[in-house]
Parts: sequence; C-alpha cells; structure tokens
Amino acid sequence: MKIDNILFEKSIKILKDLISFKTISGENNSSLINYCEDILAKCGATSFKVFDDEGKRVNLFATLKAKKPNGKEPIILSGHTDVVPVSKGWSTNPFIAEIKNDKLYGRGSCDMKGFLACSLAFAEIFSKSNLSRDIHFSLTFDEETACIGAPLLIKELKKRKITNGICIVGEPTEMKIIDSHKACHEYTTFFEGLAGHSSKPDEGVNAAEYASKYVNKLMSLRNDLINRKPKDSIFVPAHSTLSIGGIFGGIAHNVIADKCHVNWETRPVNKEDGIFLNSEIDKYADDLLSEMKKKYPNASIKKKIIGEIIGFNRVNNSKACEFVSSITGDNSREVVSFGTEAGLFQEIGISTVVCGPGSIEQAHKIDEFIELSEIKKCLNFLEGVKDKSVVN
Repeated sequence: MKIDNILFEKSIKILKDLISFKTISGENNSSLINYCEDILAKCGATSFKVFDDEGKRVNLFATLKAKKPNGKEPIILSGHTDVVPVSKGWSTNPFIAEIKNDKLYGRGSCDMKGFLACSLAFAEIFSKSNLSRDIHFSLTFDEETACIGAPLLIKELKKRKITNGICIVGEPTEMKIIDSHKACHEYTTFFEGLAGHSSKPDEGVNAAEYASKYVNKLMSLRNDLINRKPKDSIFVPAHSTLSIGGIFGGIAHNVIADKCHVNWETRPVNKEDGIFLNSEIDKYADDLLSEMKKKYPNASIKKKIIGEIIGFNRVNNSKACEFVSSITGDNSREVVSFGTEAGLFQEIGISTVVCGPGSIEQAHKIDEFIELSEIKKCLNFLEGVKDKSVVN
C-alpha cells in the first residue's frame, strides 16, 4: 500500500514537534498534551484529562465518535508521552529532531513518539471517514517510571464504563505482535540509624551496613526465584528476575552512616513470585529493624513502592492480536522483556496487543532514532485500521 506523501510529511512534522517537548518522566507534560489535544479537537474529537495530584502531569483520552455505529468494538490507540533522561554523548541535540540517512534522531523518536505522531497525523483521515466504531486516543504520563500515570486513567475509564474494545499499545516492536511480558515492580527501601564517630562503631547504628545485609538477602532470594521458574515459562530468562539499581548513603569515611537507601526491582513471571519475594524480604526487614532498635529505638526501615506494573498475559484467542494480524498478515506472536501499559488495559477487560513502529534496540540510548520506513509501516497499518472501521 502506498502512503500519501502529504500524510507522511505531516507525521514527520508532528514527530519533530513532539520531540521538541522535553517530557522527561516526572516533569510537566501539559504543553505536549495541549498540543495533541488541539490537533485532535480540530478533527472533531472530544476529550477529557486526568491529572496527577499537583496538576502538572496529565493523561489525555480523546474520542472520534462513530458516524454509523454497527456494534464493532472501539479501537484504542495508546501511547505514553514521557521519555527517559538524556545522558552525555549525543551527536545531535536530543530535543531537536534531525533526519540523516533515512533515520530521524531525537529523544523519544522510537520510544514512543513515533507512534503518537502517526496516530495524530491519521486522526484527520479517521474523522473524514464513515466510521462504524469509535476511535480512541490514549496518551499517558510517566510510563517510564513504573507506569505512574496510566493507572489514574484506567480508574477514570472504569468510572466512565469504557471497558471494552481493542487496545493497540504502540511501543516499538517493528510492527510485530507482542502478546505477553513480565510484570515490573520497583521499590526503594530507606534505612535510618544513628550517626556517630567511626572510631566507635558500636555506639552508632550504621544504616549502610544494614542496607548491605538487606541487599545480601535480596541476592539470596534471587536464587530462590530461579528455582521457582515455571516449567512452561515463555520468557527469556524463564524465571522472575531481581536487580539492585543502587545503594546510596553516608556522608564521610569517618562518620557512621545514619541514612541509606536501596533502589531495587523485580520482574515476576507470575503474581505468586511477586507475593513470595515481598513477603520474604519484609519478614527479613522486620528482623533487621528489631536488631537496630535494640541500640536506637528511633531506627526505621521503610519500603516505598515506586510502581508495580502488572504483567501482560498471553491469551489464546485474542481479538486484538487477530485484529492486527488481519491487517499485517503476520500471525506470529512474540514476548518481550520490557514492561508496558498493556496489562493495565487487559486487566479491565479490554483486549490488548503491543505493536508499534521502531525498534526497542534504539530505545533509551544515545542518538535514539526511528527509521523512516517504520513510520511508513505504521501509517500503512493505520490505513488498515481505518478500512476495518468504516461502513462497507
């Protein structure tokens, strides 16, 4: 299928605009959301927003209503608006898109503003079509930090009884069908002890030492997770994983550290592993705290949940996978190691698939890019979505 060059150029223009918004996770994304809302409103879409507690970060859900509804499930085109931080070493300005050798460079180009740009560019075509089903556009904040924004949107969708349909999460998969991934749980555990002079270590309560014991216990539990791996696991690695992201504490060589914290995460293959791990480490933390309090009654150990992204489960008869297959002609199904918002939509009864332009191999890297051919593949796909969403 040949994509109209005007549509392609429009997608590139929108993608360049989206990249120019510095929507790093945790920062205000309202300017980008307003830009997207304006594009969709000009196409006749109605929308609502769901804000964080501070009113700075926002989810957008917009709808192009069917002109002649005939009972077909609505389609949700879903993507996150945030990007990961930028490290040094870029050969271009990460927030000014640049095209070289049929690749468009910029932070978020493939993860995942490329999909958003294609969807926004195609909105006008959807709006001028004789739609037989609603087309929804879902844009979330802070997916890259354990999916903080999407659960707020999901809660609102349930309240508005928008719990059916086919959701296409446009993470970079080179337009291949992904139908499963592990959960991802992120935590920070804080230790507070008693400072003192390092020459008398027994007179203080060293938060860094207790944090180290905690990390050693996590490493021991990692072996337990390997031994618990399901026989029929479809993932690589087949077991639930556990990783230490960092240990931070202390102020000087000669001062007993009174504060320390540990960043850690686990990617469970099933819900039971997540429950097992948290139960075991929490029991161990209680034992450590009892030991700390013997010397310092005000000692504390507090585990903070940064985010608990639920897994995305394989479904034998998936309407979403079949829908995408009917357009692309690809009947294969794959799993990935990275997490997405797919499980959140699946949990409320919406058939979901992960499929979008670009390669995950380029995501989160210096000089992130998306190949222009991937943009064209995505636009071709959206043409197929339109063809299956109009009155015959």
